[in-house]
Amino acid sequence: MKLEKLVTEARNPDTIDIDKQSSLEIVELINREDQKVAAAIQTILPDIAKVVDAIVAAIQAGGRLFYLGAGTSGRIGILDASECPPTYGTDPELVQGLIAGGAQAIWRAVEGAEDSDILAAEDLKSKQLNAADIVIGIAASGRTPYVTGGLRYAKSMGCKTISLTCSPESEMGRIADHSLMVVTGPEVIMGSTRMKAGTAQKMVLNMLTTATMIRLGKVYSNLMVDVQATNRKLQERAKRIVSLAAGVSQSEAEKTLHAASGSAKLAIVMILAGASAAEAAQLLQAGNGFVAKALTLRGGKTN
Repeated sequence: MKLEKLVTEARNPDTIDIDKQSSLEIVELINREDQKVAAAIQTILPDIAKVVDAIVAAIQAGGRLFYLGAGTSGRIGILDASECPPTYGTDPELVQGLIAGGAQAIWRAVEGAEDSDILAAEDLKSKQLNAADIVIGIAASGRTPYVTGGLRYAKSMGCKTISLTCSPESEMGRIADHSLMVVTGPEVIMGSTRMKAGTAQKMVLNMLTTATMIRLGKVYSNLMVDVQATNRKLQERAKRIVSLAAGVSQSEAEKTLHAASGSAKLAIVMILAGASAAEAAQLLQAGNGFVAKALTLRGGKTN
């Protein structure tokens, strides 16, 4: 492992004296470096869009999305996957994050797990990976054995594969069908890739799943209409979403949500199309789950 050849492991000339700075000067340095992340992502937006298309196609064909990572990269994948069910009403099996070392590695490092190039294959086998699925490997360096081994196994199963790295000419990039490379440069603290590299990974994964869910009809306008109202905050959010989307009072939104068994999407179509719950459900089915399409079929009002 020749770390000196990795961009993410280089020494940052702009933070050489960070240990001599005041608290304000330290956070200003960090902030200046963080501002470089969005600009780096902007250069690969067309590549990110292609990956979104690949994910949408895989899910529409009955596949699932898997993230593979170790350490920070693995935790970021798990975070993104875990947010999809409550936000977009997806099955927990649809988007899954796997981390080197298993569940315990989410909270505490499992030494040596990331150095195995067979553990990810075993993890994917336990999920009954098949050719319809799509696998995204995440690693700042682009060379983590757990991830490279997992990508190779996924390819052998006929899966579409993607790499998300922060280093040029990486092994992961050579393995994967699609390479997403965000060159964020040296970290504020040499090698601390939980910083800019981790931020870049989080931003890209946000784009991938958010754009995918929009393409799958889980957003109407800019409202998360498939939100799962599983707690008081989300119940209030669902009520507000229906109120805003349908242009009705929150009391009417609440009443319709009750009739729609808590489904914000169904409630919106009921109000805007003047339909019963059963009729609205049929319209949504005919519109492939898209609120706008369902309203067009009924001749309802679109906001």
